[in-house]
Amino acid sequence: MDANKKLVANEAVKEIKDGMTVGLGSGSTVTFMLEALGERVKEGLEIVGVPTSHQTAKLAKELGIPLADFSNVDGIDIAIDGADEVDPHLNLLKGGGGYLVREKIVDILAKRLIIIVDETKVVDYLGTFSLPVEVVPFGWESTRSRIAQFGCAPQLRQKDGEVFISDNGNYILDCDFKIIHDPAKLHDDLKALVGVVETGLFINMADVVMIGHAGMVDVLTK
Repeated sequence: MDANKKLVANEAVKEIKDGMTVGLGSGSTVTFMLEALGERVKEGLEIVGVPTSHQTAKLAKELGIPLADFSNVDGIDIAIDGADEVDPHLNLLKGGGGYLVREKIVDILAKRLIIIVDETKVVDYLGTFSLPVEVVPFGWESTRSRIAQFGCAPQLRQKDGEVFISDNGNYILDCDFKIIHDPAKLHDDLKALVGVVETGLFINMADVVMIGHAGMVDVLTK
C-alpha cells in the first residue's frame, strides 16, 4: 500500500511548476508527496506552500518547503490532498485526520485540486468510513442529538483517552451513515444545523483524482 501511495504522490508532484502557490493537504499519502516536493525544492523548484494543518506545516518546514499563510498570498494555483473515500462522481469523504475545515478552505480556493489516494479509498458510495463533522464545543451534546436525526449515531472523537480538539479548537463527531446516497443533500442539511462548523463531504471539488494501484497510476477527471 505504501508503494502505491508513494507512486501516486510522485506523479502528483510533477504537476507543480515554478512560481506556484501550492495547497498542501494532510494525511499519509500527502506525507509522501511532501517528501517528493521537498526533494524538488532542494533541486531548485521555487514554490510556496499553504499548509492545511499544523502537522503538515511542521513536516514541510523540516523538508525545507517555503510556507506562507493567506495574508501573504493572492491565491492558490494548485492543491494536492488525500481522501478517506472517493466515489465515481469524484465526491470525497475526508477528515479522518481531523483537518477537514482547513483542508476545505484551502482546497476550495485552489484553481486546480488534485486528490491522491491508493485503490482502497475508491468506493461505489461514500459512507463506509464514518463521516467527520466538526462542531462548536458549546452545546455539542444538543448538536449531536440533531445530527443523529439524520440516521446515524454520532460519536465524539477521542485521542489518547482525551477529547480530540481540532486545529480550530472544535470537537469532531464521527457519524456512521453506512451508505450516503445523496452526499450533496446530506452536506447541506448538516451545515444548516446551528453548531455545525463543517462536514467532511467535499462535493464537486476535485478536478483530478490520481489512484495508485498495482504499480500504476490511474487518473480520473471530471
